[in-house]
Amino acid sequence: MAFCMGHIRGIRYDTVSAWFDNHVAGVTLPLRFELIAGGHSNLTFKVTGADGQTYVLRRPPLHQVLSTAHDMSREHNIIAALAGTDVPVPRTYGLCLDEAVNERPFYVMDFVKGRVVRNRNEAAGFTPELCRAASHSVVDTLARIHAVDVDQVGLGDLGPKEGYISRQLRRWLGQFEKSRTRERPEIRAVHDHLVDRIPEQGAAGIVHGDYRLDNCILSDEGRILAVLDWELCTLGDRNADVAQLLVYWAEAGDDDFALDNPPTTAPGFAGRAEMLDRYREASGRSLDDIDFYIAFAYWKLACILEGVYSRYMNGAMGDKAPPQGAESFAARVDALTRMACTATERAV
Repeated sequence: MAFCMGHIRGIRYDTVSAWFDNHVAGVTLPLRFELIAGGHSNLTFKVTGADGQTYVLRRPPLHQVLSTAHDMSREHNIIAALAGTDVPVPRTYGLCLDEAVNERPFYVMDFVKGRVVRNRNEAAGFTPELCRAASHSVVDTLARIHAVDVDQVGLGDLGPKEGYISRQLRRWLGQFEKSRTRERPEIRAVHDHLVDRIPEQGAAGIVHGDYRLDNCILSDEGRILAVLDWELCTLGDRNADVAQLLVYWAEAGDDDFALDNPPTTAPGFAGRAEMLDRYREASGRSLDDIDFYIAFAYWKLACILEGVYSRYMNGAMGDKAPPQGAESFAARVDALTRMACTATERAV
């Protein structure tokens, strides 16, 4: 983990420190910045004041920023709007849109102390009982996100309320084409298959867009303290969120995984069928056509990870390096593409 009280890639120490001094009540200089491991899109820094108070600063990658992506204002406004609901999110301190301060916009939020479980090794610190509690909290929290009245909290204009899946298919195919590192004709084939089979969309709600266990901070009792990484959030078909969770939610015995060394294969975590049943009960929503949404989720994730791989290869992620090496993303894109092709056979 990189840290500094001076130079670090992605942080202009003097101007960012001055911004903190002017906008974050109670901050004590000097500040220390540490690049937080985990996450492959926006850069996330832990900021520690001289008094030990901790914050989080989020900013876009150093370069190769795609249009419509890495919108700090959007992400900040979503978290701030949800602060008044029963969705657990960090407290926000401020948004800086002046690029003279740090070359790119950024926002600052509270550093929530808890546990982030990114892989099976980290899950080993939980008992099976805590893993089961975490499974239930993940589902119940997603149901609460989907129950938010977007107009009441001021997010009614977050995005169009119609045509979510068609827009997503168009968006991610475009992002894939801009980022791709080699020819992958299967991506286009799955896209075309899904375009011809889009189910009728129900009432739109908040779609997190990347909801999974390691985008949540857990208490020692397995309860979600905060949901993170809202950069893909929009309004749309909430069944897509459920499918995305299931794609990440690996079970022991699966042939391929969406994540390396997935934590949910550890003893105690609920299976995907149980997660679906609990979501139905918690939300009261139908999950018709879930096979279509699962195929879409695999495909979308393949497109996203192709972009991640491209950014690492071009040095856009600063001092951060993936533990398994950037080439591991190419292998995962291949695996996800295979899983998307298999899933489309059920999405009829």
